[in-house]
Amino acid sequence: MHRGAYLVGVAGGSGSGKTTLIRALRDRLPSGTVCLVSQDDYYHPIERQVTDANGKVNFDLPGSVDLDLLERDLRSLLQGEPIYRPEYTFNLPGAEPRWMEIGPARIILVEGLFVLHHPGVRALFDLKVFVEASDGVQLDRRLARDIRERGYSHDDIRYQWEHHVLPAHRDYLLPYRSQCDLHVINEERFDKALGVLCDHLMWKTGVRELAEVQSA
Repeated sequence: MHRGAYLVGVAGGSGSGKTTLIRALRDRLPSGTVCLVSQDDYYHPIERQVTDANGKVNFDLPGSVDLDLLERDLRSLLQGEPIYRPEYTFNLPGAEPRWMEIGPARIILVEGLFVLHHPGVRALFDLKVFVEASDGVQLDRRLARDIRERGYSHDDIRYQWEHHVLPAHRDYLLPYRSQCDLHVINEERFDKALGVLCDHLMWKTGVRELAEVQSA
């Protein structure tokens, strides 16, 4: 397999700031050197999701996501081949998913709840990052996001948090925390960690010279 790319796995609880971190990395690193892959775009259709004892769909289980397909797509990117995925619309009524082409890049940033739980995906990562914040901060962020962007009610979000999110964090995230190379604490800001990660990625991938050219 071609290993010219550097593959980074970013895991962490819901509301910890995984997506915010990889977008900030993309924006700070030289243009064209980064591609982003989100586990969310691999969710199975809602009719294939498991419901709990109260008939509520539980999206916070590894089986809710096609992690085998994610592994195959990551291998395609490592081979220098683009991948094509419909963007996940969080089951919003009337939302039409757009098809995305994700091209290969020197730095591949992959984020998601379960990216460390799947052995095949986990084995591909050159660097594993765990993003964390306190439960209260994560819940506040999830409430703000899901009410604003996804139209969920306060009660539905609290139910998911207590019955789905926290058990998933305990069972499918925390067991891999100690295996990560870098922990990013994101209670309010992660500026220092962002700088450390950028420096590391530029050094490991040889894009520092490109950054100097683009800033000249």
